[in-house]
Amino acid sequence: MASIRRTLSPAYHDRSYQNGAGFSSPSHKFFPNGNSKQFSSSSSSAHLRLLFNAVNLLYRKGWRRSFCRCTFFFLIGFLFGITPFGHIDTDIQAKDFTFPELKPPHVNLQLDDQIVTSVSLGVNTRLQEDKEFTADLIEPLKQLIVVTPTYNRGFQAYFLNRLGQVLRLVKPPLVWIVVEEKVASFETAEILRKTGVMYRHVVCTRNSSNVKDRGVHQRNAALEHIERHKLDGIVYFADDDNVYSLELFESLRTISRFGTWPVAMLAQSKNKAILEGPVCNGSQVIGWHTNEKSKRLRRFHVDMSGFAFNSTILWDPKRWGRPFLNPTRQLDTVKEGFQETTFIEQVVEDESQMEGAPPGCSGIMNWHLHLDTGNLVYPKGWLLQKNLESCSYFVLVVH
Repeated sequence: MASIRRTLSPAYHDRSYQNGAGFSSPSHKFFPNGNSKQFSSSSSSAHLRLLFNAVNLLYRKGWRRSFCRCTFFFLIGFLFGITPFGHIDTDIQAKDFTFPELKPPHVNLQLDDQIVTSVSLGVNTRLQEDKEFTADLIEPLKQLIVVTPTYNRGFQAYFLNRLGQVLRLVKPPLVWIVVEEKVASFETAEILRKTGVMYRHVVCTRNSSNVKDRGVHQRNAALEHIERHKLDGIVYFADDDNVYSLELFESLRTISRFGTWPVAMLAQSKNKAILEGPVCNGSQVIGWHTNEKSKRLRRFHVDMSGFAFNSTILWDPKRWGRPFLNPTRQLDTVKEGFQETTFIEQVVEDESQMEGAPPGCSGIMNWHLHLDTGNLVYPKGWLLQKNLESCSYFVLVVH
């Protein structure tokens, strides 16, 4: 059965419906006694009464019931929030908010007081001291300039490879100057490239046919190269057929001007070993080892592989006070075996300018072996066109 719902005026809010169901005002739900005069003591009771009547009219429509309830309680909370419920003291003096005046303590300055002009942190000073101390500990190693004369012969490849492997184990910086006669051969260049050592391949153009020691002109070509390019380091003449230890190359870096040491040599008869070189008291040279009567007239009894010197002697002689104006070179006009002593006489004056190594000259760091390989024949380019039909074994016996 359809029913019609009419809007009732506020005058008939206590009137009952025809079906006997009475209508109760929402104001009666919030105020059980139905008396709104209980809020008359509040300053906002009149505003609340008008608000309740407005909400009552909206509540009768029914479809905005939830919205009206939310709005009503929101307004109630808002009114309670802005209504003052106590006494606020408005008599606030300005002195309550004043901060005490901060003044620095009085200091009496006198003329004798020291004036600080700069301030530095101790941390920076400590770091700078540590950096300087570390720089003093880590000194760069001296460069070694190893000069090796070589020529075509049966064991040339073996000798160069053996020496190259030793130099490869030496700490850099190191430069290996290999000198050949007339032309730089492809085979020698290939060996040098494979060693992994920094090298310079130099060619000696002078004719050495009339010189017994062909290495004289080759070493002079290396000295000219060092002097022309002003290479700085320790120069050492290392023939390719000698045997060297790593200790030798490490001791070269301790040389200041000229250093020397004893060398063990295999005699020409191949039946004994002899010693040639300095006799030392600590690092001071006081005498010489010699066993050959023909060489007793020499001033310095040293093997070619038994000394080294500073390269600046070649291109900066004023630094060492050398009286010679001519370039320092080996002489090809002297007898065989005297090239060493005549060359050393151009570098130092006497034993006082020499440094013995190792301390006491008590160790052997290299051997000079006289191996005769002149009668051996090797194929060109080390390539064999035919297979070998037989094998020969060579045994070197050293007593």
